[in-house]
Amino acid sequence: MEELIQLDKDLFLYLNNLGTSTWDWFWLFMTEKLYQIPLYLVLLFFFYKYFGLKGTIITLVIVAALITATDQLSNLFKNVLFMRPRPCRAEGVAEFTRFIAERCGRHGYFSAHAASSMAIAFFTGLVLQKRLKYIFPFMVIWSIVVSYSRIYLGVHYPGDIITGMAIGILLGLGAYKLHIYMISKYGEKQHIAI
Repeated sequence: MEELIQLDKDLFLYLNNLGTSTWDWFWLFMTEKLYQIPLYLVLLFFFYKYFGLKGTIITLVIVAALITATDQLSNLFKNVLFMRPRPCRAEGVAEFTRFIAERCGRHGYFSAHAASSMAIAFFTGLVLQKRLKYIFPFMVIWSIVVSYSRIYLGVHYPGDIITGMAIGILLGLGAYKLHIYMISKYGEKQHIAI
């Protein structure tokens, strides 16, 4: 286990120190949830277009539950189960970290950004892929970029990101299955054919 933890630290320092001030603005932009609102509005438009008002309400409830689940599960892992210091606070790592985030939280295992973005990517990608050919790979790439921003900024190890993404995939798949059931049971009939 010690070797795995050391590998995680070494990989973090390598990836984090690839950053340059030229690209800082981009990674700060990608990590900020408020800047993702235009993407969410476009997705909301497509959900309304393809699933109608009832389907959109169902989708919003599922997405809200999905984000709550990823955030609360991450908080449980970070602050109760593991309490692993973030790299920007870890002795032997922090002094070599290129830290450009606004703040450094206490604990980092696992990344809520990685979990929630990948959960949303899998959920929306799977729900919309029959109607929007490239939505699934686009959303997954978007999530990977958001997730990587956490390493770039100096607040998460690669292991935090990988775990978060894996949990996000599982929760996104579950939300997709729930969406299929809820839309078939409660959605508007003219919008159900997928």
